[in-house]
Amino acid sequence: MSELVPGTGAPLGETLLLCHDRPTGLSAAIAVDDTTLGPGLGGVRWMPYHSFDAAVEEACRLSRVMTLKNALADIPYGGAKSVIMRREGHDGDPAWREAQLRAFATSVSRLGGAYIPGVDMGTTVADLAVIATVAPWVSCNHEDPSPATALGVFHAIAATVRHTLGRDLSGLRVTVQGAGHVGSSLARLLADRGALVGVADVDSRRADAVAQSVGGVVVPPEKAHARACDVFAPCASARVLGHDSIDELRCRLVVGAANDVLAARSCAEALAHRGIVYVPDFVSNAGGVLQIHAERAGWDADRLDLSLAAIGRRTFDLLDEAAATRALPLHMAEQWASARLGRTVTIPD
Repeated sequence: MSELVPGTGAPLGETLLLCHDRPTGLSAAIAVDDTTLGPGLGGVRWMPYHSFDAAVEEACRLSRVMTLKNALADIPYGGAKSVIMRREGHDGDPAWREAQLRAFATSVSRLGGAYIPGVDMGTTVADLAVIATVAPWVSCNHEDPSPATALGVFHAIAATVRHTLGRDLSGLRVTVQGAGHVGSSLARLLADRGALVGVADVDSRRADAVAQSVGGVVVPPEKAHARACDVFAPCASARVLGHDSIDELRCRLVVGAANDVLAARSCAEALAHRGIVYVPDFVSNAGGVLQIHAERAGWDADRLDLSLAAIGRRTFDLLDEAAATRALPLHMAEQWASARLGRTVTIPD
């Protein structure tokens, strides 16, 4: 069993750096979970948290998920994640934002390349470009990987539908929870293949704009998971499926882009008990890290497209082997990643 960060239920990985800067008010955490395969690769999440402990816990949980994701994607990176606590009252001040990013980048530099930051919820390519002026080990400072993430999830959904429902996407009912960069791109990809898309987002204007652009409908965000559909695709915040919300699901499949979808590892059993097929998020949402590796390794567009399509084949094979061995897809995916890492690694409980 993994050692836990004191005061939280999050796994303690190789390195946990707590970052505070008095002049800018920065409070951040950088969690490097595992560097067996290479430096830890993971995004910088900039969000409000009710406490610093909560921010640390999310960084550590998500860094473990990144370890599994990068291992299964067969790229030479370990898992890492960072979070910056968003402060009220300064959100519209670009000078303050840049000062916080530079202070954060100084902490990244202290890790000497063990952590490669990228974009995540609340950060942009422009933000990573600021970090890159201080810390040279940065991804996503030129290109947003969100379209690649969405395309990978699209391939995973198509493969899951084919494997489980024996059909294509035409007429398929999909609820996309989250209409940000990834969710909006995914909604368009699905609609282009004839899927009937419902869009939910806490920003009602954004949800309405995306729904109109894909000929879909707006879904109230507080009950998006409970909408009757074939596929529920969470593409927003972490830990959206707990035991209570699983009881309210009215879908056949859960395949999405959000990291760390399950509130607890035992939720995988709860989904299976209800006959709902869950594709682990670290399988379906690997398109972004593949895009990052493609840029760093000098891949051409064709090679990247093949690697993104492989997410679909990997998903189909995972479901096939899980069914043949009567294993949960989550447990099978963890076994595959653990085999590459040479040790047992599981998502946090």
